[in-house]
Amino acid sequence: MSIQFKIIPRKNPQDFTATPKYYAAVKANGSVDFESLAEMISEQCTVTDTDCLAVLNVLEKNIVRELKEGRIVRLGKLGNFQVGLSSEGFDTEAEVTASAVTKSRILFRPAELLQTLSFQKAS
Repeated sequence: MSIQFKIIPRKNPQDFTATPKYYAAVKANGSVDFESLAEMISEQCTVTDTDCLAVLNVLEKNIVRELKEGRIVRLGKLGNFQVGLSSEGFDTEAEVTASAVTKSRILFRPAELLQTLSFQKAS
């Protein structure tokens, strides 16, 4: 299977008068929720979709808990999740406190997945 992409024009944010350039962007092909994932999993094994949903819900809670503890969460061939942050810069170490943190985010580092993707221009 290929991931479809569309073409979008983007202006140069440093020069709005410049001619836009065209870039490839992923064309979303829908979404899937926990309930659908649980149903798919149950069709591929002997566990019921209710049991699968329960496991997925607990997995989500545990991932959140571990990220809050500052741990890297490794999900096999999918990749790793980790909390990242941004902060203000200071001249000395002593000046850097928790209030220096300006933004936090979840970082995702893919494992094998990205090496196997193929792309196709959307019609």
